[in-house]
This record gives sequence, C-alpha cells and structure tokens, in this order.
Amino acid sequence: MTKRALKRQLREGAFDAGQFAGDDKIRRLPLDRDRGWSPLAHHNSNDERDQGYLKTIKAKSPGQEQMIKAIDDKNLVMALGPAGTGKTYLAIAKAVEALESGSVGRIVLSRPAVEAGESIGYLPGDAEDKLAPYLRPLYDALSDRLSMKRVRALMAEGAIEIAPVGFMRGRTLNNAFIVIDEAQNCTYVQLKMLLTRLGWHSTMVVTGDPDQSDLLAEFSGLRTVAEKLEAVGNIAVVRLADRDIVRHPLVAEMLGVL
Repeated sequence: MTKRALKRQLREGAFDAGQFAGDDKIRRLPLDRDRGWSPLAHHNSNDERDQGYLKTIKAKSPGQEQMIKAIDDKNLVMALGPAGTGKTYLAIAKAVEALESGSVGRIVLSRPAVEAGESIGYLPGDAEDKLAPYLRPLYDALSDRLSMKRVRALMAEGAIEIAPVGFMRGRTLNNAFIVIDEAQNCTYVQLKMLLTRLGWHSTMVVTGDPDQSDLLAEFSGLRTVAEKLEAVGNIAVVRLADRDIVRHPLVAEMLGVL
C-alpha cells in the first residue's frame, strides 16, 4: 500500500479489514465498548476512576473518622494511639490537602531525632544528611500523597519543610499546617515549646503512641500534655484504639498481648 493511500485512510478513518485476511500474524485490536475504561478521549466520560496521583482520603475506622473531623474543626489536634492506626498518614494527607487547596501556604513537619533503643553512632555528611534517617518516615508519607518530583519541587521552594524538634524553638508558624510526629519521644518541655509555635491561620496535629516511647517513662511528656489539654474546649484530643489499626491484622493481635 502506498504512503498516499495510508494517509487517505488515516485522514478519512477508513479501514479495510480484508486487506490483512491472508496474514495470520496480524490481528485487528477489538474495541470492547463494554469495558469500564478506554484510552480514547471520547470514552473518558464514563470513567469513574480517580486517575490523579493524589488519592482521596477515606476513613477506615471510627477513630480515623473522628480524627479527620477533628482536623477539619479544630486548629490543634492531638492524635494518640497504637502503631498502625494511620495517625501520621492521615495528618500528612490532610496537610497536603490543605496545601493543594490553598488553605495554607506551607507544610511544616517535625520529628524528634531519637534512636529506637540503640545508638547508631556518628553519621556522615552535613546536618541534612545526618537527620535524613530520622525523618525518613515523613518522606515516605509525603511521597505516597505526592510524587517525589513534586515533593522535591515543593521543598526547594519552601512550601514543604521538614525539621527536627531541636530547630523549632523561637519560631512562629503562620499560615501553615504543622505536623509533630512521634511526639511520645518528646519531653514535657519540648512539647510545650512545640505547641506554642502555633501562629495565625495555622493548624497543628500532634501524633504519637504513649506506650511506645524510646525515652524513659518519666521523661516522655505526651501523656501528661494530652491529659491537661483535654480540658481545653478548642483543642481536640483523639484517642485511637486497637480496633482502628489498619496495618496487618497481626499487628492488632500482637499489641493486644504485648
């Protein structure tokens, strides 16, 4: 077939299936109109899938639903609960949602640089390299909500900041969504300092599990701070339980006996 004939078929939309009848290796791709999705633009009207990278947040337990509602209603939320209840993920997901909608101008994520029961010695590199292993869980949660390329771009322009607790003193965080993760590894004095960083038009979510502190029980301030702030009407203290665990089912079973 000449190039002119091919161009005419392409232009006019004509297709003669008989021209390939003698060749068993060539098959015309069938157009299944019953499929739920087609790459053709005029079939996308029936596509109900969320094709964006940013996924919609849906609560998977009553505790998670309570936490999401508290974040929407209050400027300061403390979410306490066992591992696997989605505390950090929900907090960062709501932070990304607020940034993308324009409700806040930046996201500030903070986490104490405390080792989990063992010393790994001195780490090479500059301050950012030394802190990277401690802040890795925050990067993981961010990359699950945004592509890594987008995360790097937002960090480069200052819209997302990840900082250890030790660098937060003296700051006032206005027009920001602040997430304090692993707060059970903060002392009472550190938590008091962090909570008072809250500025105008900002939301702060503090997450942690008082039963999994890497500090001695008398040094961890999360439980004490949460008990005192429960009496403040404009602050929400959400207590997640074993039934809210959305990780592997064995996690809930283990925590029930450990």
